[in-house]
Amino acid sequence: MTIFIVLGVVASFCAAFLIYPYFLYPKLLKFFATDDVDRCEGAWSSITLVFCAFNEEGVVKEKLDNIELLKSRHPDIEVLAFDDGSTDATYDLLAARPDLIRVFRGGGRNGKAYGMKLLAGHASGDVLVFTDANVFLAPEALENLLAYYADAKVGGVCGSLKYIGEDESSTAAVGSAYWRLEEYLKKEESRTGNVMGADGSIFSIRRSLYPDFPDSVLDDLTVSMAVVFSGKRLIKVEDVIAYERLVTKRNEEFSRKVRISTRAFHTHLYLTPQLHEMAAVDKFKYLSRKYVRWFGGLFLLIGAICSVGIVLMYSLTLGFVVAFLGGATIYWGAVSAKGKVSAAVEIVIALVATFLGVCRAISGKTQTIWNPAKSR
Repeated sequence: MTIFIVLGVVASFCAAFLIYPYFLYPKLLKFFATDDVDRCEGAWSSITLVFCAFNEEGVVKEKLDNIELLKSRHPDIEVLAFDDGSTDATYDLLAARPDLIRVFRGGGRNGKAYGMKLLAGHASGDVLVFTDANVFLAPEALENLLAYYADAKVGGVCGSLKYIGEDESSTAAVGSAYWRLEEYLKKEESRTGNVMGADGSIFSIRRSLYPDFPDSVLDDLTVSMAVVFSGKRLIKVEDVIAYERLVTKRNEEFSRKVRISTRAFHTHLYLTPQLHEMAAVDKFKYLSRKYVRWFGGLFLLIGAICSVGIVLMYSLTLGFVVAFLGGATIYWGAVSAKGKVSAAVEIVIALVATFLGVCRAISGKTQTIWNPAKSR
């Protein structure tokens, strides 16, 4: 009976930690006071828009069209790009438009962090706007963004990302739901003070706050958290909008999550001394939205083992039945492209991939280069 109770308690704690970042943490943020930002319409500062690219020839034309639209509204914005040794026509297509963009090229694969540091070093704008090659900004995004920099307390602004293609597969549907939750959490964190890190698709900082860092870290997390460490505010706003297509293939999304979580936890280890210096409220937010979530796969595994143990202690026959049904459900979800069961399997795979990346980082591994998902 004692073992039965212990397994039940452990399983309950694992379930609580598993759902905490997604359901309980948002509710707790409701009790935090609102910290408003002074917004000034028509405010303008010099801007440098930067992005890195590798084998993105399929989206380069659309990217250039988007830049041309932005520059038609604001001819003085500076646009810089880094090509990380593309083997397709990406560099040639970008370099063919010197009227729109200045392109730099590394020697082979250098990685995004290297490229972003190089671009930041050449930038002249007071505000650096970071995005990706496959992300497209709404026409009014830049003027809306700068309105928030009229408040001297603001050091960084995260935009709102709208995803395209959520109906194409369960991978895309779960990805869309996950990012909608992320957008909501950032909104609530911003309302109460600081966002705990930006997504590289669309965010900005004052150039004076850009930090120095090694090429092995996740640059968007490192750069955006530098705003918080500086004592300025990192906020999220709803009217700075960008668009991106979702990954639709499971294997690509799995590899992507492993890569990102490997670099993210490696970055966490690198930033630990500065994280310890944050205000108590920011420490709480960081642990809630970042740290607990990284170990979701571990909570899932331990909780599942304890649950199976409880069932087996109650009845061996029932245990085998549950194991069979569980295995059949996972198999059905794995071979299905859409549906609720497939979506549930996608969530499990995402948790496992994230924890696998954490394990890689703890073992001393990281990953500096990336390959764009072909299913976007």
